[in-house]
Amino acid sequence: MSDGVRCMWMRGGTSKGAFFLADDLPQDPAARDAFLLRVMGSPDPRQIDGMGGADPLTSKVAVIGKSARAGVDIDYLFLQVFVDQPIVTDSQNCGNMLAGVGPFAIERGLIAPAGGETRVAIFMENTGQIAVATVQTPGGKVTYAGDAAISGVPGTAASIPLAFRDTAGASCGALLPTGNGADTIEGVSCTLIDNGMPCVVITASEVGITGYEDRDTLDANDAMKARVEAIRLKAGPLMNLGDVAAKSVPKMMLVAAPREGGAIAVRSLIPHRVHASIGVLGAVSVATACLIEGSPVAALAAVPEGAVKTLGVEHPTGVTECVVTVDAEGRPVEAGMLRTARKLFDGVVFA
Repeated sequence: MSDGVRCMWMRGGTSKGAFFLADDLPQDPAARDAFLLRVMGSPDPRQIDGMGGADPLTSKVAVIGKSARAGVDIDYLFLQVFVDQPIVTDSQNCGNMLAGVGPFAIERGLIAPAGGETRVAIFMENTGQIAVATVQTPGGKVTYAGDAAISGVPGTAASIPLAFRDTAGASCGALLPTGNGADTIEGVSCTLIDNGMPCVVITASEVGITGYEDRDTLDANDAMKARVEAIRLKAGPLMNLGDVAAKSVPKMMLVAAPREGGAIAVRSLIPHRVHASIGVLGAVSVATACLIEGSPVAALAAVPEGAVKTLGVEHPTGVTECVVTVDAEGRPVEAGMLRTARKLFDGVVFA
């Protein structure tokens, strides 16, 4: 790849990374991953010899192609490039990078804009889910300018509503892979849940924290992180994820009662560093856990009435609002969220 590969760098939600057309990357997964490690500068804590930002949230890749599936416009594969390990994994989705997929696809000519806004149906290859993104396209061109604000991102941008279809059990086979609202692991009551992102939800006080600490304080708490990791390693097989020692899932969600008018407060480990905010699908899974009878989070959550519930998930940099629709039995049938994205550069990247 000494001649370089066409690439667009974008912020999607509260993440940032490289967007490639699938046809522009090596088709062999091992060769592709080796190329991406070089692009990001991994493994190195500073990623000094690459484009990565020395943080899991800025070491991400979206691989995009035109879809041949009925009713779907775009296929999207998300790849997490580890910062300090030579690992590239497709074991999860990224709902933040998802916000950039629709704009990128339109900019690359994979789909034509339709009027003032364009709906893009996206197949998420990691888990087989479908999401629909609504992209602002006034005059037949993508615009990133607008007045939508999201926590964790300064300023405003054009709104990109995301609606998720059939997210329950996307990775684990069921919303509650053990069938229980709560399971006890290492003496701690946990909810093992997958509504688009496999998560283990734990009351923060169970692992010796309040759940309101800042990111740096928690990242320095080695005792807490070791205890949480011990739980995660045992949760993996119970969630049908197998040995998760080298995987980026499940995410670990440490929850507390809300303080900022939301439904629940959370500190997220992704899984070995504390998230600066919270991932889109992680927030959806935590919000859903608020609705699970007998779960540790349900006892703390402030849940509104009605079939369509707006649940604010408080995190270190603000509140992420999830909209969860439930059926007559209270089971989640659709989840949605508002995101934004911005094109940062378009050019050629070298490895």
